[in-house]
Amino acid sequence: MAQPGQSFLRGTFILSIAAFINRILGFISGMFVARVLGAEGIGLLMMAHPLVPLVITITELGLPVAISKLVAEACARGDRTKVRRILHISLAVTGTLSVALTAVSLLGSEWIASILLSDQRAYYAMLAITPIAPIVAVSAVLKGYFRGIQQMKTIAVSDVLEHTVQIACVLAMVHLLLPYGIAYAAAGAMAASVVSEMISLLFLVISYKIYGETKVPGETWSGNLKQGRSTLGELLQIGLPTTGSGVLHSLYGAFQPLLITSSLALAGISTALATKQFGLLAGYAFPLLFMPGFITQSLSTALVPAIGEAAANKNSLLVHERMNQALGLGLLIGAPATLILFLWATPLTTLIYNAPEAGLLLKILAPIFFLHYFDAPMHAILLGLGRANATLWNYIIATAFKAGSIFLFGSQFGIIGVTCGIAIGIIMQTLLDFISISGSIGFYWSIQPYVKVGFCILLMGLCGSWSFDYLNFRGFPLAWSLAGSITGSLLLYFILLVLTNTLKWKSSSRKLSIPWLFP
Repeated sequence: MAQPGQSFLRGTFILSIAAFINRILGFISGMFVARVLGAEGIGLLMMAHPLVPLVITITELGLPVAISKLVAEACARGDRTKVRRILHISLAVTGTLSVALTAVSLLGSEWIASILLSDQRAYYAMLAITPIAPIVAVSAVLKGYFRGIQQMKTIAVSDVLEHTVQIACVLAMVHLLLPYGIAYAAAGAMAASVVSEMISLLFLVISYKIYGETKVPGETWSGNLKQGRSTLGELLQIGLPTTGSGVLHSLYGAFQPLLITSSLALAGISTALATKQFGLLAGYAFPLLFMPGFITQSLSTALVPAIGEAAANKNSLLVHERMNQALGLGLLIGAPATLILFLWATPLTTLIYNAPEAGLLLKILAPIFFLHYFDAPMHAILLGLGRANATLWNYIIATAFKAGSIFLFGSQFGIIGVTCGIAIGIIMQTLLDFISISGSIGFYWSIQPYVKVGFCILLMGLCGSWSFDYLNFRGFPLAWSLAGSITGSLLLYFILLVLTNTLKWKSSSRKLSIPWLFP
């Protein structure tokens, strides 16, 4: 039987591999769209998209998390009838809500656009993405079921299939509609997301037919719904608290484009230029900043049950051990990622998007986003400790500070001020989560590993800067200079970690270990 630490690492590794593939595919799709549509077209996409997460969050009611938990418990008891009842009730609730809200969104689309969209050309993109809500809601229910029966491979394949189809559909739709104008091309990119989600859902339905529950003789949908009041209560008891923070997050996401473009307008920037600058930030800088975060997100997913189990057993030593492991992995991953995004900001945005002007925004945000690699695990730790209310209030306070800072600095200093406002929100969120954990269980760590990693990063940065300048001076193309300098600096970082015993080679098992995290 695997040790707890090994199980925790294995779960993180499996989730990270799947997330990495999906992130790469999504990044490739976003890169092509960004290069074809340009900053202005990306701005239209980013303005139209935030309404959808809000509708999806409301329709899901946090049920995917509840479904996975209740299905796992029912399977452990061998109660297959309960599993099907959970599915039927969840599908009925999410299906009804998603269809109703989608109908309202379509009927009131012009009114919604007049309020949320500072650039009315984004209306067609908003209209094209609206039908995705019922598809995603049903997919979420089935994914919750597959998590409950530990069929993670099915979820991973469906996600990879979705992103693969999306790349093909986006390229086809954008090139087909671009001659009719940038607004229609943006709508085509949104419509491609609907098609790819539908293909993913079809795969999940087929997989359920293969792996799913066998129908009990005499069982009917109406019968399960009539007998499912208590099951519905169990689902909502778990799901509704999760929905609260999700709704707030989606609401802020829906109003953020308007907030940013309004603050830019007060700074004397025209609507078209504000849309372009918003595209540079949301469509170019953000994808690069969030790209390495798939590992910490996967880590956070595995961390919630690990912390919860240790807390339930009143094993405070194990809680702190898990916390140290999570933050340590965040450090090892976040430090080089932050340096790369800061040091090679303009070359990256030039090579990937042909938008060197986005490099300054990326350079400003990269050092602050280093905190993001700690915030995601800390958020998971609080959830594992049962302090969901603390995460909700921390998010509310941090978002209020961020919104106020964006408006204040954006109206005075333009897009640079907006970037600084976002940075203030990230700092506030991390600080509040840190205070909440410290107040619950205390916060203890060894400073030595952090000093060692800092030393390694300093030498990595010096090596990377020198090698990039040298390769450029020798006349190498930008792609080769960028790839060579980043690869060489990462190799030096890895070697320095081994030399400082931050990573250690075990000759007996021929494996690398992290002695200060996993002794």
